[in-house]
Amino acid sequence: MNSTVPTPIAMTIAGSDSGGGAGIQADLKAFAALGVYGCSAIASLTAQNTQGVQGVFPIPPAFVQAQIRSVLSDIQVAAIKTGMLATAGIIEAVADSLAEYPHVPLVVDPVMVATSGDRLLAEDAVKTLIAALFPRAALLTPNLLEAAVLLDAPVAGSIAEMQQQAEALMAMGAQAVLMKGGHGSGAESADLLVTDKGIEVFSAVRIATKNTHGTGCTLASAIAAGLAKHLSLRDAVAQAKIYLHDALVHADKLRIGQGSGPVHHFYQFY
Repeated sequence: MNSTVPTPIAMTIAGSDSGGGAGIQADLKAFAALGVYGCSAIASLTAQNTQGVQGVFPIPPAFVQAQIRSVLSDIQVAAIKTGMLATAGIIEAVADSLAEYPHVPLVVDPVMVATSGDRLLAEDAVKTLIAALFPRAALLTPNLLEAAVLLDAPVAGSIAEMQQQAEALMAMGAQAVLMKGGHGSGAESADLLVTDKGIEVFSAVRIATKNTHGTGCTLASAIAAGLAKHLSLRDAVAQAKIYLHDALVHADKLRIGQGSGPVHHFYQFY
């Protein structure tokens, strides 16, 4: 074994999903499946299963900050992903902590509402998310509904409208935006990557399954895993899109819960 090769390491700062399908649990599974060591800082606890979110308990911001600083002061994290941050205070604590590590690329998944419809970000925290984390983001990964909320605009219905909204989000500070089309319609699910170099569409056949819990978390963390392995942003997105598509293809092999089950993070192993 060649001990001189650095271990790719990524960190997730997000909420815990007690049902295991999304949040911190999904992030760490995606990291592991893609050959990346995962660290974490838990920003919120949820009482959650495949049928919905029954409760949310935000972690005190000072302790979220303590977790982040503990990890980053010791471990050579090469990419960071944020997910559910719940409150303005937590977002500010995360931004303050990451300001000490400007060289580490950050993927911001602006988690606002669960697939079940449960609110995961306080309404008064949206402005804080935009002001504090967007300027730090190497990539912002909103789905169509989240982008509409962030921009106070109708949901994008075409690639042209997705591009317009992505560019508007970049104007808020993000270096690049991946508009996720999973909530759209049609035979294919198209994600649009917009950077200062141009645009690229990543399409895959839409999979007919109810087991889609954790798709957004999984895609964002898979991108962070690619960045931790020093892939370009474009290649990290391409790898993550393929991984999530295959995890959805195999999702129905799992029998988890009575509602919307998770994607199959470890499909390639069994």
